[in-house]
Amino acid sequence: MTRHIRLIGAPTDIGAGTRGASMGPEALRVAGLQPTLEGHGLTVTDHGNLSGPANPWLAPVNGYRHLAEVAAWNRSVHEAVHSTLAENKMPILLGGDHCLAIGSISAVARHCRQAGQKLRVLWLDAHADFNTYALTPTGNTHGMPVAVLCGHGPDELTGIGGVFPAIAPSVIRQIGIRSVDEGEKRFVMQSGLEVFDMRYIDEMGMRHTMESALAGIDENTHLHVSFDVDFLDAAIAPGVATTVKGGPTYREAQLCMEMIADTGRMASLDVMELNPALDVRNGTAELAVDLIESLFGKSTLMRRS
Repeated sequence: MTRHIRLIGAPTDIGAGTRGASMGPEALRVAGLQPTLEGHGLTVTDHGNLSGPANPWLAPVNGYRHLAEVAAWNRSVHEAVHSTLAENKMPILLGGDHCLAIGSISAVARHCRQAGQKLRVLWLDAHADFNTYALTPTGNTHGMPVAVLCGHGPDELTGIGGVFPAIAPSVIRQIGIRSVDEGEKRFVMQSGLEVFDMRYIDEMGMRHTMESALAGIDENTHLHVSFDVDFLDAAIAPGVATTVKGGPTYREAQLCMEMIADTGRMASLDVMELNPALDVRNGTAELAVDLIESLFGKSTLMRRS
């Protein structure tokens, strides 16, 4: 894991159904993300915020809301993340809504192809985000990024990164899932996504879940974590627009992050869907920073590597 971190803000809610995620990057900064990471001996630079089109807040056109604007934001994210990796620095993308993972993960996949590395994506989320315009009436692309990355979507999005599809479903492990649309359930099964939903976590425990999700990672693996804050139980993380009851507790989430840190392979990170407009005294942002700190090795005791 590189010791050089670059924070990249993407202040937009262009793919969401509720306004407010555009304020997420600043809330994470206010919660002390940079000094927290620096406290672990990391060199952290804040790239500032990317720019892109404003949210026109329009109805869907041909099944998609704001497609041109979503594509523009994702192209900007793609270039920022890819150039950061090319400089041997770790990008932390501060969202913004989860549609931005299209740009982020396609950039990571491009980097892995160039570096000859294997890719593993951990998708921490309440939702599978495997919708298409045919499966959801909303047209909100923050419910579609995994499907788009796997090649299911409009050319404006599936073509970002230059390779179609950007990734195969086999590189993804979804954790904490507990809200999947009816048509989406069938599509997830047909596509062979590996999903550790909340029933699996309830039955098997977070330790076994993470051991399974991390199985096969080696020294040539680039581990990307896409952390949607609604992964967490709504009782402890109210500052998201798409809260779903019954998510991981604080301790389960900490164990998840600590086991990722134990691999030493995390090389890029998304922090998505934080919505300060729905938060209480920035508490959800502070919790997110606490969990991110665990991704970088915070633990109660010194542990042997």
